Amino acid sequence: MDIKTIYLLIPLAPLFGAMVAGLFGWAISRKVAHTVTIAGVAVAFALSAWTLNNLVNGGESFNGTVYTWMTINGVDFNVGFLVDKLTAMMMCVVTFVSLMVHVYTIGYMEEDPGYNRFFSYISLFTFSMLMLVMSNNFVQLFFGWEAVGLVSYLLIGFWFKRPTAIFANMKAFLVNRVGDFGFLLGIGLVLFHFGSLDYAAVFAKAPSLQNETVSIISGHTWSLMTLTCILLFIGAMGKSAQFPLHVWLPDSMEGPTPISALIHAATMVTAGIFMVSRMSPLFELSDTALNFVMVIGAITALFMGFLGIIQNDIKRVVAYSTLSQLGYMTVALGASAYSVALFHLMTHAFFKALLFLGAGSVIMGMHHDQDIRNMGGLRKYMPITWITSLIGSLALIGTPFFAGFYSKDSIIDAVKASHLPGAGFAYFAVVAGVFVTAFYSFRMYFLVFHGKERWMQKGHGHDHHDDHDDHGEHHGLGPNDKPHESPWVVTLPLILLAIPSVIIGAIAIEPMLFGDFFKGVLFVNTEAHPAMEELAHEFHGWVDMAAHAFVGLPVWLAIAGVVLSYVFYMVKPELPAACEKFFNSIGVNKLLENKYYMDFLFINVFAAAGRAIGTVLWKVGDALLIDGLVVNGLAKITGWFAFLVRRVQTGYIYHYAFAMIIGALVLITVWLAVPLAALAH
Repeated sequence: MDIKTIYLLIPLAPLFGAMVAGLFGWAISRKVAHTVTIAGVAVAFALSAWTLNNLVNGGESFNGTVYTWMTINGVDFNVGFLVDKLTAMMMCVVTFVSLMVHVYTIGYMEEDPGYNRFFSYISLFTFSMLMLVMSNNFVQLFFGWEAVGLVSYLLIGFWFKRPTAIFANMKAFLVNRVGDFGFLLGIGLVLFHFGSLDYAAVFAKAPSLQNETVSIISGHTWSLMTLTCILLFIGAMGKSAQFPLHVWLPDSMEGPTPISALIHAATMVTAGIFMVSRMSPLFELSDTALNFVMVIGAITALFMGFLGIIQNDIKRVVAYSTLSQLGYMTVALGASAYSVALFHLMTHAFFKALLFLGAGSVIMGMHHDQDIRNMGGLRKYMPITWITSLIGSLALIGTPFFAGFYSKDSIIDAVKASHLPGAGFAYFAVVAGVFVTAFYSFRMYFLVFHGKERWMQKGHGHDHHDDHDDHGEHHGLGPNDKPHESPWVVTLPLILLAIPSVIIGAIAIEPMLFGDFFKGVLFVNTEAHPAMEELAHEFHGWVDMAAHAFVGLPVWLAIAGVVLSYVFYMVKPELPAACEKFFNSIGVNKLLENKYYMDFLFINVFAAAGRAIGTVLWKVGDALLIDGLVVNGLAKITGWFAFLVRRVQTGYIYHYAFAMIIGALVLITVWLAVPLAALAH
């Protein structure tokens, strides 16, 4: 089997599974549906792992066209693959997490009537994501970009009988369209000025266009590179949920928990991070664009973390955590520490998928009650879920020797070393974010797994989202029920995700950040952006890095966050209510509960303005001008003219004879009048 066939098989295997489960779901059993889709993703993962191993051991990168779709004015629109170490790493992350989610889904969706349809969707999503990361040109990148958006729409609204799910998937779709509009404009600029959509050709030509300017408004010129990069990044802001296009991600928790792990931990939301890293040869030519990226990431990292503190839905706490961590990755991109951003992308994929799937296991054990205020003491009832969730939480807050520590600490150091104007604010945001992350993560952990068993007092449903019932009914533990550990198809993925959440950071930090793993793939102008050089100078091995962490501020801030959450929710449970009362009095709580009024702004200002403009165009432009004047107006004129003609057509012969005589007289008069007028002159 030649190399191109192997690379083709990687995305096509999940596509085949998706087609079988989707098109023939009505005819095949549940067992066949999950077997064929899991087999497809397993094949993709095995081949992705083989590809990564081959490249790490000296194999050559592949950049070639698989199929030419069309050629217009000498510009080729191709389906092609660029498989280098960056691609291979992304392929392994996507397929491994997807495989874990597929196995987990067998247990989680066991009672759902849409079982086969769900497996079809998640396999189709895996195919779409693989097409995105394997692309070697902007056309295929955009295809994968839109395909993951479409499948996420189907997955978020999977329980389509629930109004909140339909609202959430429409919100995700529309907000992503805003980002994608900027992305498409950026691709258009690339095509117009670079004359190609192939990565290699565009990157080769980029330095010669560094000082090129474009004039959008007469008299105002913009740097071509800055404008192109910012427009491309607007696409990433939508897909990777950066402020202010972040509003869709928390609402997307309306979908089943497995897709929360798949889409919002490891794959779709990291597409923007991957894209900016792939475009590093362009972004390195514009400090303005890098600064913009860094500041947007810093705002997201800190302010989305604050919202995690007040959430009571277990999945929404993890969702806001995802937003915050995506902000960290974006800050690293702005500091030109692309390898650090990708390193955090990888470690985060494992521990965040673990936390989402752990949350799903808790929801199953609690009979689909998602409110953490109704939990407590689950540690002894769900030991595997407890220990794996603890590992995920420790990795998330950056505990030394855990995977998240190495990537998160490297981001903080990279920002500290950056010389961009926004680096000061970004450094404050990512350092303060460490405390915030630790506080809300362990608030959730303590409320769920420790303390008194609050579900004993609550024998009925509460104000939460039931994660299985597509009629939106609420459930909870009955008076005689007890939480229970989930079946092995749920706990096995938790264990398999917990292992890399601990060890992958120590294994990968040296080759990915300071070795030649990304050599020739990521481009950094070290003279202008020396962050990675400074990090390399200070790095003396993973053990030394973890040992020295205890003299730095971030680790102590994380410890302070954990201790404070323990005091608040274990030792002095009356403190949160007192704090809430104080923050209510100064309006902070209201600000956080309304999510900084971003939803209000989008729905009541932008969406309302859009609807108002649409209404005016409909009533004035369409109904009055087009239908009323142009279409119906012409019809009325024709009808009026026909009415006059009908009056003449009486059917009486003497009327017609009279008309002929009058006509003849008029013609004779005209015929005689012309020569008489000539004689008079």
